Amino acid sequence: MLTLHLDASELALTFEQSLKLANATANHLLGEAMLLSFYDRDRNLESPAGVSECHVGCTTPGWQDYAENRGGTLMVNFERGRYVFCYRPL
Repeated sequence: MLTLHLDASELALTFEQSLKLANATANHLLGEAMLLSFYDRDRNLESPAGVSECHVGCTTPGWQDYAENRGGTLMVNFERGRYVFCYRPL
C-alpha cells in the first residue's frame, strides 16, 4: 500500500478536518475512492471496531491489515500515525 505522510502539526487539524483532507487527497489520487479503515491515536479509536484485537504482538495493525485485504492501495498518514486513513479506488 502506498503511503502519503503529512506532517501538519502546526495546523492543529482535528480528526474531522484531517478526514476531509484525506478524502479529497484520495479522490484526487485514485479517482473516486472508498475509505476502508482508519485509526485515531488521540482517542485510541479504530474502524472497523475491534480489528486489532487479534493483532496483539503483530507488526501490522488490524486496521491496516483489514484495508490491505480488501484492496486498499493508499494510506494517508497524518503526523506520524496520529490519524491514519486507508482507501481503495471505487
